[in-house]
Amino acid sequence: MKKTLLATSILAIALTAPLAHAYKAGDIIVRAGAVTVDPHESSSDIWVGALNTDVPGTKATLDSNTQLGLTGTYMITDKVGIELLAATPFSHSVGVKGMPGQFAGLNGKLADIKHLPPTLSAVYYPLDSSSAFQPYVGLGLNYTWFFDTELTSEAKDKEFSGFDLDDSWGLAGQVGMDYMLTDNLLFNAHVRYIDIDTQGTTSFGGREVKVDVDVDPWVYMVALGYKF
Repeated sequence: MKKTLLATSILAIALTAPLAHAYKAGDIIVRAGAVTVDPHESSSDIWVGALNTDVPGTKATLDSNTQLGLTGTYMITDKVGIELLAATPFSHSVGVKGMPGQFAGLNGKLADIKHLPPTLSAVYYPLDSSSAFQPYVGLGLNYTWFFDTELTSEAKDKEFSGFDLDDSWGLAGQVGMDYMLTDNLLFNAHVRYIDIDTQGTTSFGGREVKVDVDVDPWVYMVALGYKF
């Protein structure tokens, strides 16, 4: 009897408890969590001034990095918001591969760089605001700022000097989901693709070396958020 009364009470509470409503116009949603930038780079052949030509089969490489990611969204309507992505600076190693013959010793890690990828997007939530599960899609504009570019000591020993990467503007698309844990607290996961194109420039033996790189990373984020 007691178990029946307890089960009935729990059911009654569940039925009468307020639903975790999602978003309405004017809401501000802030999220913080781990964000990984995973470059899927492709590059032109490396142009070597000492040879006055592109070297077939040579490539530039970048590795992945994880940092603290932050997003802030302002809901213009119940279903449409404007979102800004920010993060602590990402750090990457830039490498060279495919150098042949007498230049084979130049293959390997070339430089360390940092970048910031602020991205402004319009996001759309298709489900009714009474749903605790809120998938969304977004499309926006990214600006990638490269800074703190520094050649490794090994690269300097090989007669490289100076290193620079051009900043980039490009489109960004994303898909994601929020799950309302309470009326205000939420869990978020999303993935986005960013179009990042840059040109890297350095000097080898006093002659220019340059390469065009499509970084084009996939960006993954898992976060907790709060709705104000």
